[in-house]
Amino acid sequence: MTRLLGIDLGERRIGLAIAEPGRDPAHPLATIPRAASTTADAERLSAVVLEQAIDVLVVGLPLNANGDEGPMAQAARAWAMAMSDALGIPMRLRDERLSSHRAEARIGPMPRGRSGGAPTPTQRDRYRSRVDREAAAIILEDELEAGLVADGAAQTGPESGR
Repeated sequence: MTRLLGIDLGERRIGLAIAEPGRDPAHPLATIPRAASTTADAERLSAVVLEQAIDVLVVGLPLNANGDEGPMAQAARAWAMAMSDALGIPMRLRDERLSSHRAEARIGPMPRGRSGGAPTPTQRDRYRSRVDREAAAIILEDELEAGLVADGAAQTGPESGR
């Protein structure tokens, strides 16, 4: 059975989620810090890929609102290709517009600090990490839905890479 690793790539963090087409829905897995190089990111992801027996990476592609690829999407595409090459597994790209917004709607508002004040830096970091994991799950759900709509099995969608 194919196992997918959903990736919400950020400047500081990488949200991860896993799914198996035709089984349980995608679920958030972890958030890892973004490394200084793609080589270091690949080393960190390698452990997850091995531990979770991942067959395919599904990387969120941050398209502009009009659907065009801007600098962020181009950087994400290059990063995804580098990960695919380094890990030796196929990669798919999935339009991730609004995935973080949808993730925030799913998990609710950021918790307030003590006495109802502003959240602490730790609370903000935990919340952002949770949003990143949830966004990765949404990216995977979108990929699975696109594959299921096509012909009843998960397959490459229109935003996919390799």
